[in-house]
Amino acid sequence: MNLRLQTKVKGNYLKVIERFDLDLFTALKPKGANMEIVKFTGSKKGDVVDIQFHSPIKAKWISKITEDGGNDSMAYFVDEGEVLPFPLKKWKHKHIVEKIDDTHCLIVDDIYFSTGFAFFDFFIYPGIFLGFFPRKKVYKAYFGE
Repeated sequence: MNLRLQTKVKGNYLKVIERFDLDLFTALKPKGANMEIVKFTGSKKGDVVDIQFHSPIKAKWISKITEDGGNDSMAYFVDEGEVLPFPLKKWKHKHIVEKIDDTHCLIVDDIYFSTGFAFFDFFIYPGIFLGFFPRKKVYKAYFGE
């Protein structure tokens, strides 16, 4: 199942993608989640993000950055889940920053996830959406509007 969220922010797209670092990752932590960032090595191919959730669920989540790139109008990186919390079986999150003009860009969270069963994908979609929708507000506060 796919979820795609877009947020317009202030800043040059190349400068914005460079700021996808530990500080931003920490700011994006879901409210109410007791989680520990065990390891964060960056947003380039080969980097790893390792998270331990303590509540509301107890789970480990490890994603690896499998690709990164860009051109004169966009930049991106992709994280893919290697260790995922139940019931997820697949996770691929493409972080895209598209140039609008020299002072504004569009951050796109393009997420593919699967439990292995379409029915359960529909069932957990609202939870995934509610976990990621608040990022729009964080991105605007972090980068400006």
